Amino acid sequence: MVDDPYIFGQIAAANALNDVYAMGGRPLLAMNLLMYPECDAGEELALILAGGLSKITEAGALLVGGHSVDDLEPKYGLAVTGLAHPAHLLLNDGARPGDVLFLSKPLGSGIVSTAVKAEMVDAAHVKEAMNWMSTLNRAAAEAALSVKAKAATDVTGFGLAGHLIEMAQASNAAIELYVDNIEWMKGAREAASYGLVPGGAYRNQAFYKEYFQYAGEIDQDREIMLYSPETAGGMLVAVHEDSAEVYQKQLLAAGQPCFKVGRVTGSRFEKVRVLARG
Repeated sequence: MVDDPYIFGQIAAANALNDVYAMGGRPLLAMNLLMYPECDAGEELALILAGGLSKITEAGALLVGGHSVDDLEPKYGLAVTGLAHPAHLLLNDGARPGDVLFLSKPLGSGIVSTAVKAEMVDAAHVKEAMNWMSTLNRAAAEAALSVKAKAATDVTGFGLAGHLIEMAQASNAAIELYVDNIEWMKGAREAASYGLVPGGAYRNQAFYKEYFQYAGEIDQDREIMLYSPETAGGMLVAVHEDSAEVYQKQLLAAGQPCFKVGRVTGSRFEKVRVLARG
């Protein structure tokens, strides 16, 4: 969906750096991983690498080299090394009853990407999606550590539904999800209503659907959107209810949205209850 090589580099780098933030880490070192046709190496390649470097610099990390392969299909990413205190790791197995679940970005990048392929999306909506995909999860991770959150994950290929189930199972917890509280990228719901949904969403749905119980009427479009893969998605963070307001304020002060999308209701895993609102 991205024609601009600089933004392409930014999104690829953010996607890699966010894996370190998802565990409460601080990125230290990054190495470029590049596959690119040697015959086309020129200004576009330089812009891709410059875009990646801009995010490495924003993260406070150092670029220490890389590897390149002559390949007809351009590919770019990073191998990132980070540092985290072992007593303050953010894992997906620490959600406890009373925790409030927050999501730090709107959802819908996979759906907007699919709409781009079909040439059925507004340019402004594409721009917004690219902005979210190139946003680091640094603020969400730092705020989570400051309020001593114990559980978090980034929302990527398995969609919100898949990563939520992984957290519920790993934590042996009962969870409620509030669909009306989820923020969607502009144009995503409209695209989903036209059936412009990535194939990965249906694969995720087939695998995870049995772990959900719908307590109210949820339209089919929004249901499939819960399973849609995200690129460089936001963080899903479980925050103790006593610290929830502080966490929200910290993210908003950092210019990062903060959506209360669920709650941990019990200490034994069962199907996630999906409600319109909490």
